[in-house]
Amino acid sequence: MTGEHFVSSENVSTQLFDWGTLKWMATPEVNGSERLSAGVVNLEPGKGHDLHTHPDSDEILYFIAGDGEQTIEDETREVGPGEMVYIPAGVEHGTKNTGWDTLQLLAVYAPPGPEDVLADLPECEIVPAGEVPTRED
Repeated sequence: MTGEHFVSSENVSTQLFDWGTLKWMATPEVNGSERLSAGVVNLEPGKGHDLHTHPDSDEILYFIAGDGEQTIEDETREVGPGEMVYIPAGVEHGTKNTGWDTLQLLAVYAPPGPEDVLADLPECEIVPAGEVPTRED
């Protein structure tokens, strides 16, 4: 699929976690993007990411839908649609859905790389492109 300018979510795999899903729409493997990666994140109500860092990549989070809480270092703020946060490489951060609906956001890493780390986590299930992700509890 490398070299694609237009990417549909149906044409990329899904990373499925107990907190939600990730669809990486721009990566070196998907479309040859060498300077950044970008993906759509869906956090389910009450779920979130533990505090973590990306040592070698800056991150931008743009909130599309839902209500959440974003922590960056020792500061926590409510976030929602139309807001963006910037997280420099190596800075501890975490995101939590505080609402009743899915918290959807666009995550961008520069340079790419953290998306591969996520795929390698034991709790990550890769759902092939074209299949609808479902979790059996």
